[in-house]
Amino acid sequence: MRKFKKYPLSNPQDFKRKLLSWGVQHEIFINLESNELSSTYSSYESIAAVDVISSIDVLEGGDSFEVLKNFYEAKQDWLFGNLAYDLKNETEDLTSIHPDGIEMPLLHFFQPKWIFFIGKDEVEIGFVEGDSDVVYNEINSFIDIDQSDERGINIESKITKTEYIQKVDQIKDHIQKGDIYELNFCQEFYANNAIINPVEVYVGLNERSPAPFSCFYKYHDKYLISSSPERFLKKTGNKIISQPIKGTVKRGKNDIEDLVLKEMLAGNAKEQSENVMIVDLVRNDLSRSSKLGTVSVEELFGIYSFEHVHQMISTVSAELDENIHFVDAIKNAFPMGSMTGAPKVSSMKLIEEYEVSKRGLFSGSIGYISPNGDFDFNVIIRSILYNATSQYLSFTTGSAITINSNAEKEYDECLLKGKALRQVLNSVYV
Repeated sequence: MRKFKKYPLSNPQDFKRKLLSWGVQHEIFINLESNELSSTYSSYESIAAVDVISSIDVLEGGDSFEVLKNFYEAKQDWLFGNLAYDLKNETEDLTSIHPDGIEMPLLHFFQPKWIFFIGKDEVEIGFVEGDSDVVYNEINSFIDIDQSDERGINIESKITKTEYIQKVDQIKDHIQKGDIYELNFCQEFYANNAIINPVEVYVGLNERSPAPFSCFYKYHDKYLISSSPERFLKKTGNKIISQPIKGTVKRGKNDIEDLVLKEMLAGNAKEQSENVMIVDLVRNDLSRSSKLGTVSVEELFGIYSFEHVHQMISTVSAELDENIHFVDAIKNAFPMGSMTGAPKVSSMKLIEEYEVSKRGLFSGSIGYISPNGDFDFNVIIRSILYNATSQYLSFTTGSAITINSNAEKEYDECLLKGKALRQVLNSVYV
């Protein structure tokens, strides 16, 4: 039985920073940070899960969601972990043949030794065994010694701008023929021989681009450093919600320009068209797990502002059918429609045809499951992935291609979405 004990925090930010450095010493570590940008549906400001009591790892295709379901039923405890995009091959008749420079597991969940729920003036530590007083004092007195041999990072693209534009035109041909209505087309940026301090990069990214679903994830020698603004799926009681993002514009240089750009996004017919197509897709996904007639759009075309961009976000909710296991609700909605396109399966087939890298953890999800079966999962975007052993670093950005898309502008949107990622790498590793 997991026990919990609360401790006061005089300086929560300092404790969070020390917790990162203490946590990363362990083989498995997840830190979920809302940056005080919590929405109506957020449950915690900051959560960390450190070290492993028990875990499941799926490295190759199988029945991963059934493995997760059985793991939850056996443990009935807090579980943290990842769902990789390529789990799509288990839910549909699809394949992934492209190279993967990072090699994160398809699915990994663990029952942590230590859980930290951090609020404005206190931390609650959850543990099954051990002395939480010792851990609390150890973190507070922790001194981070950086011994990494950092060097300059040369970021390259897997495809040229010319190739990108050609591919967008080909995708638009598919839309013209009626094969699809919309497709989320992504491109990978990468660096070989990269040596970084993942914690420092995460702290820098979080400072430059705070987001409500930021995440630091260490899986042995592999890292995810994320400033995600998007929720995939959350369950509270019998209610499930999804908050897809479709529609992006840069921030202005001053308050007046910023307001103009925000209003332009709100009234942009193309962006609304992209958003509503994905909302319809999400409604369909949630309907597979919900009681008849309970799917509703709580907010359509909401405009939310982040450090570098304004985004159009909608909220779709439903009441979970009591005969549907919550893991099946995740499976029925995965992968998230905002990262695929519509129709979903046709879009994923074309994604495999036109993209040149395996998505892996990108456009997958990180999150947690509580003992009572509630959960919250993000969408892995605006993220750096890093394999410390191979010294391969990667980030991927994309945009929604519709019949009205301008390839040059879509390319610029990809660069805009990667701006904070480039900035933090260039500022530390020039």
